[in-house]
Amino acid sequence: MNTEANRCLLCKNARCMNACPVHTNVPVAMKLYREGNVEEAAKILFENNPFSAITCQVCDWALFCYGHCVLNAKKVPIRWYEIEQELSMPYLLGQAHAELPAEETGKSVAIVGAGPAGIAAAIWLRQKGIAVDLYDSFPRAGGVLRYGIPDFRLDKKYVDAYERIMDELGVRFHGGVKIGKDVTVAGLKESHDAVLMAAGAWVAKEMHIPGEDNLHVLHALEFLKEPEKYDLGKKVLVVGGGNVAMDACRTAVRRGCDTTVVYRKTFENMPANKLEVKESQEEGVKYEVFTVPVEVKTDGSRTYAIVRNCENYTREDGSLATRILEGTDHEMDFDSMIVAVSEGVDKALMDGAYPDGMEGVFTAGDYNYGPKTVVEAVQSAKEQVAAISSFLGLA
Repeated sequence: MNTEANRCLLCKNARCMNACPVHTNVPVAMKLYREGNVEEAAKILFENNPFSAITCQVCDWALFCYGHCVLNAKKVPIRWYEIEQELSMPYLLGQAHAELPAEETGKSVAIVGAGPAGIAAAIWLRQKGIAVDLYDSFPRAGGVLRYGIPDFRLDKKYVDAYERIMDELGVRFHGGVKIGKDVTVAGLKESHDAVLMAAGAWVAKEMHIPGEDNLHVLHALEFLKEPEKYDLGKKVLVVGGGNVAMDACRTAVRRGCDTTVVYRKTFENMPANKLEVKESQEEGVKYEVFTVPVEVKTDGSRTYAIVRNCENYTREDGSLATRILEGTDHEMDFDSMIVAVSEGVDKALMDGAYPDGMEGVFTAGDYNYGPKTVVEAVQSAKEQVAAISSFLGLA
């Protein structure tokens, strides 16, 4: 990888750094790497982004660093993410640890959600001497990293490392806790100086079509939590074009299923990581674009979807939209349909206690922006840690 690193121009105003949500200092880390200071480079990356070892594996590089490298002008951008993998992945499993605070502040924060945003916030808050209680409905920490991203994309040993780091820091993890049932946000606020809502986007959105409650229709997030428990049959339809749809279709095809992704727009409009779309095709996933299910039916032993064609069109204001074409009905048989048409957060967790209605309640990650990338969740955590510190008079 030294050859690749030596091509880097070490730009003073690095576009890759500016495009990265957590503003990874690529030139500094790259310079250290080229000088052989591998551990120092990895330490800098970890301190800026505790999830460096994860984001370099699951990030959409074309959207961020790789896609903004100045050498794109010559069509030879630096594969920084590969160097980051070489630096950060072994570091996380080996030397990585977060420095304990010199002294405790006597302040405490409750964090709801043990995904990337919640864990990153917990690490940074503890480093400031703030006691942290981290709550999650799942029995173990990790959120989407543990219960959503398949093993073939992310080895769970990297997620396990954060449990060790948090334990070393003294973060108190409370797994299997239902917010609103076992504890409430208002109750957490009474027992802590501040609360950070960092719950992930686990509420699956529905297609709102007849027959959607069919037993052969699954929601992608539920499927990805425990894919081995589902008998998908031979023929699988995955509805959607985002990253969750990619995880679902690539998991299904690995189960030996004849897998087809049905998406209402075309490839250019697909929000999923383009590399993942390409890899899914290489793995045998088929695509039916400009296609949308409008009804699910069962006729004896046969289950099928009535689907219609779609097309893009330009609105009067110049924006692009998609419409369903009447009179184009046709049928698609399936044994299982996996729905991945977007996800949202459970706003009911807040008990009506929104930040402007309850002093000291903050939000981060998906709870702020809806389903975003891991690196964007980490950046939002960094911003909210600064806000909480200021609120507590520690900034």
